[in-house]
Amino acid sequence: MGARRSLGRRFGWLWAAYAVSTFGTRLAFDAFPLIAVLVLHAGPMEVSALAAAGLAVGAVLAVSLGPWVEARRKRPVMIGMDLVRFTALLSVPAAFALGLLSFVQLVVVSVVVAAADITFNAAAGACLKALVRPEDLLVANGRFEATSWTATMLGPPLGGAAIGVFGPVMTVVADAVSYLLSAMGIRAIGGGEPRPVRTGRAADKWEQADRAEQAGKAGKAQKKAEKEESRLRAGELLDGWRHILADPTLRPLFLNTVLVNGLIMATAPLLAVLMLGHLGFAPWQYALAFSAPCVGGLIGSRLAPPLVARFGRHRVMLTAGTLRACWTLGLAFVGPGTAGLVLVMAVELGLITSVGVFNPVFTTCRLERTATERVTRVLTAWSVTGKATIAALTALWGLLAGLVGTRTAVGIAGVLLLATPLLLLRVGHGYAQSPVRNRCRTGL
Repeated sequence: MGARRSLGRRFGWLWAAYAVSTFGTRLAFDAFPLIAVLVLHAGPMEVSALAAAGLAVGAVLAVSLGPWVEARRKRPVMIGMDLVRFTALLSVPAAFALGLLSFVQLVVVSVVVAAADITFNAAAGACLKALVRPEDLLVANGRFEATSWTATMLGPPLGGAAIGVFGPVMTVVADAVSYLLSAMGIRAIGGGEPRPVRTGRAADKWEQADRAEQAGKAGKAQKKAEKEESRLRAGELLDGWRHILADPTLRPLFLNTVLVNGLIMATAPLLAVLMLGHLGFAPWQYALAFSAPCVGGLIGSRLAPPLVARFGRHRVMLTAGTLRACWTLGLAFVGPGTAGLVLVMAVELGLITSVGVFNPVFTTCRLERTATERVTRVLTAWSVTGKATIAALTALWGLLAGLVGTRTAVGIAGVLLLATPLLLLRVGHGYAQSPVRNRCRTGL
């Protein structure tokens, strides 16, 4: 019942903006590597550097933006990040049309888009918390999760077809336009958004600036306020990590999600080598093996609210979080032919369904346990750590595969994943020590 109820017009616009930008991104999946190979004739080392640079440098840049975003209204920041991504991505087809496209430009655009992604998502978390009631957060996050998996299921195959007809540059145009449409959707949310509450010395300076503005002498006072705020922001860069590591519930969730996502993603390039190279699967079979099971994410996200209503949030999060760690080991045993393809699809279906249940519950609890004035910094810290971990583990597992073999490296990742649910056992201790224990467990 909760999954079908209306969350209001303003949430509807936010959801629509998320949907259109997510579909645009999935449609242009792997467009940059394809452009690098097909248009710029880049080699494997350059393509790897392109992926790593966007992930790592973009994450580093996003760290400094977290406190800056926290002190500002979130919707203007989200619109700004959408426009930044629109402009950056549109520069690629423009340069291509003029014959000026270079590998350096692809790297720069990747970095800008990665930093804008992290910043947008951090601001969006705070925006969502302000738009919906606490009891509706799980339903809202479930809808975002369902949208993400639906886009992942449909976007890459449609994008592959579009690349075959129009070339990879046109999918970048579609991705850019999706961010422009997203900005329009966020603008359509309407309604007032209060200025974030400032505390400490910065609050005193801004109060003086407001009084000066009323007296018609705002300039000097406002500059002092901005200078004080900049000084405080420099000292708040690590505040997101401090809050996560100090919270008895967020700390094990943080370690668990970062490790699980990193280990799962580290096996992705190895599976491509194993299936497309060693086992001789066709590209369309490889794409089918990983796109069709995404229906499990849609199913899992729909199941999350009723499961929480019946069994409680803590039990659902522990069970789904444990199940999502049990599937990857099966990929080490994939063989050739139809049987191997069915095995991959079955493993991926189980993994993605478990993730589809876990993610909305985990995301809701993370928002509930983070004060409004810290949401952006916490989400930025979480995202930066996750992306950096994925980059590091992907590189490490590439080296490991060179030493012990591709299949063995996938198996090692699967075995290590089996140990990650132990971290979730600590989450229960956090509930017992927290005043929001009942709300995290029951959704009230």
